[in-house]
Amino acid sequence: MASRKIIIVGHKNPDTDSVCSAIAYADIKNRTTNQRYSAKRAGQLNEETAYVLNRFGVDPPGYISDVGTQVKDMDIRKSPDAYGYYSVRTAWNMMRESGAVTLLVKDKEGRLEGLVTIGDIARIYMEMSDNRILAKAQTQYQSIAETVDGDIIVGNEHSYFTKGKVMIGAAHPELMKEHIQHHDLVLMANREEDQKFVIQRGVSCVIVCLGSGVSDEVKHLAAQHGCVLIASPLDTYTAATMINQSIPIRYIMRKDNLVTFSTEDYTDNIKDVMVKNRHRAFPVISKKGKCIGTISRRNFMGMRKKQIILVDHNEKDQAVDNIENAEILEIIDHHRLGNLETIQPVVFRNQPVGCTATIMYQFYVENKLDVSPSIAGLLCAAIISDTLMFRSPTCTVADKMAAGALALIADIDIQQFAADMFKAGSNLKDKSPEVVFYQDYKKFMADEVNFGVGQISSMNAEELITLKEKLLPYMKSECGKHEVSQVYFMLTNIMEESTELLYYGENSEQMIESAFHIQKENDTYVLQGVVSRKKQLIPALMEAAQDVYA
Repeated sequence: MASRKIIIVGHKNPDTDSVCSAIAYADIKNRTTNQRYSAKRAGQLNEETAYVLNRFGVDPPGYISDVGTQVKDMDIRKSPDAYGYYSVRTAWNMMRESGAVTLLVKDKEGRLEGLVTIGDIARIYMEMSDNRILAKAQTQYQSIAETVDGDIIVGNEHSYFTKGKVMIGAAHPELMKEHIQHHDLVLMANREEDQKFVIQRGVSCVIVCLGSGVSDEVKHLAAQHGCVLIASPLDTYTAATMINQSIPIRYIMRKDNLVTFSTEDYTDNIKDVMVKNRHRAFPVISKKGKCIGTISRRNFMGMRKKQIILVDHNEKDQAVDNIENAEILEIIDHHRLGNLETIQPVVFRNQPVGCTATIMYQFYVENKLDVSPSIAGLLCAAIISDTLMFRSPTCTVADKMAAGALALIADIDIQQFAADMFKAGSNLKDKSPEVVFYQDYKKFMADEVNFGVGQISSMNAEELITLKEKLLPYMKSECGKHEVSQVYFMLTNIMEESTELLYYGENSEQMIESAFHIQKENDTYVLQGVVSRKKQLIPALMEAAQDVYA
């Protein structure tokens, strides 16, 4: 079995750092280990990140909203390929050899047509009294011959038995005249006169049993009347009991209201369906529409959790959905310790630097890996973004050194590139309030209160004023959703190194005034020197919550 890809993903509402660091770390891990790693994103790209990826010609990581276990994480039982024209006997042998209780019937493209269970095959034997079942099922003569271990000595093996009934020709011809009719199939012994008689009656097929020889005269007569002649070594009784096994499985397969699952279905969503429909096995369909196997209830026991590496966050509320049901292998971050728990010890690298991308650059240096110009550009952009072009108090000497080295590799001028990047990121005049609000939004918990904080950074003061008018009404509608009782939004002026803090929710004003010891001016709060959500705003609000909710 091929090894599964390990997912590397940043936080929800991803920023440039979380996306670019995931891409870089996947590159590092794929070049230094034998495992396979894939960068993903846990939300829609913002304008800034989209600009950066496009600028350096890198495709956006695939989107993943949930890391809960899916059907593809289960041990899917591969089913032998079966087609509708296969005989029941062939199907039974396939099931016996593979140990399968359900056989999937597919078309030539691999799509599911129906399924056959052991119970379906048993039902055929319960219908032995229906001597027209071979005709109803339009059974091919080749299948009939194979089922009775015989050979077709006259007639077209690819033609079908479509009319009449199955009879045993053991009676006197006068008696057979009353029962054997045109188009019937007759099993007989070695009486040549009886063979000639039924052929002249216009039967469709004669099976001569007991390995009896067939005269040239009988063969000639069969050819003249268009009768298929089969020679079987079996005795008449055995051939008669086995002949129903020759019908094609398309006749007995179930094809309506089938309960199937997609490889992409989440296991939490299929449990109730399995309980309600107590089948032994359920077909699994791939993203391309092909049937690849079956699962059963017992497959839940050996289910493999997704393996995840988290970058740029370690808060459960910021992580992709169902993170508690995944196996976290590593966490690479530069934020405060959050409330994310793991079942077992993990590799956890958390450094007091301004950007996760700085840690990624250190990984390249430590592993003596060359950094491609495109990834160097991504990492440099992430550092510029997270440190607000080195103006944020979170910025360290390590960030500046990393950005300088990466800029040389990417062949970019930091000042000009930063101006272009921030302009692209704050160009939101045509975006809806919802898009603006959630572009860079994170949720936090402190004592008795849950609050959310969004941020837009710009070099254009007039643009920030326009965004304020758009955001204020939307904040009121969002407060109270997702268990958040307060919402804040930072309109950060990079050039002036200040933030106008928008707010809404019960006790939000008290929280701001307690955190920064300021009063409103013209119904607004302006925080001079505050540009970092992580290092300046969140710690102050956390501390204020202890006083306000004491």
